[in-house]
Amino acid sequence: MHTVWKGSISFGLVNIPVKLHSATEDRDIKLRQLHKKCKTPIRYKKICENCGEEVTQDDIVMAYEYAPDKYIILDDEELEKLKKDQEAKAVDIINFVKLDEIDPIYFDRSYYLSPGDGGGKAYSLLRHSLADSGKIGLAKIMIRSKEKLAVIRPYNKALIVETLHFPDEVRAIEEVPNIPETTDLSKKELDTAALLIDQLTEVFEPEKYTDDYRTALMDLIQEKMSNEKGIEAKPAADNVVDLMKALEESIKKTKPKKTTTNKKASSGKKTPATKKTTAAERKKA
Repeated sequence: MHTVWKGSISFGLVNIPVKLHSATEDRDIKLRQLHKKCKTPIRYKKICENCGEEVTQDDIVMAYEYAPDKYIILDDEELEKLKKDQEAKAVDIINFVKLDEIDPIYFDRSYYLSPGDGGGKAYSLLRHSLADSGKIGLAKIMIRSKEKLAVIRPYNKALIVETLHFPDEVRAIEEVPNIPETTDLSKKELDTAALLIDQLTEVFEPEKYTDDYRTALMDLIQEKMSNEKGIEAKPAADNVVDLMKALEESIKKTKPKKTTTNKKASSGKKTPATKKTTAAERKKA
């Protein structure tokens, strides 16, 4: 299992070397976009809004827009140093709370926590202590260049980390439109609703629930693969050919145009002077 983060967790004087692993995975079926005309995969390019040029990762710098069209540029070295400074810190459990005190709206992602070298005993101590107390540990952790609030809790035979949204990341309920104020409900209506909820109540068994859309989509794909011949995407145009074409077009555009001028003047030769005829030559003629 891939390690997302490696460090240590401490509570009191106990320090536990640990590794973090993603507890969930995205099982969505990935669909590609093709050009309808020639069935070639679509590429996404990063284009500069000002000069219209395509840019590579080496041409990009990170910046913070503090006002419309006004930015503060942050160097890669500055960001990397800040990231390392934060990641180097041990994760301290700030305090302990009850799990039911945290509304699900705060929960973000789940990670499995495994002990690092020599941390097995301290890991087991924390897991058993949390299970016996019915509490969970509240801490802050740096994952992928972002500090997250997190809870550490026992899960089966292991420990699990649940990252949380900070309070300022949860939008205020007052922003939601059209929420009704108090509504008069009769006792009969409330009793009927309570009865319906009671009749539909079951023990939660997660394996009973499946992604019906994903299953149907995969069935459709398998059916089309059985009955139809797949489309082979055409290869993308050769960059060398594109470059040659661009160079040829550039030469045509920059080639100087011929100007029409007086042939005699443009030849650079002087017009010979008219020879004067003497009186003797005229008499002889």
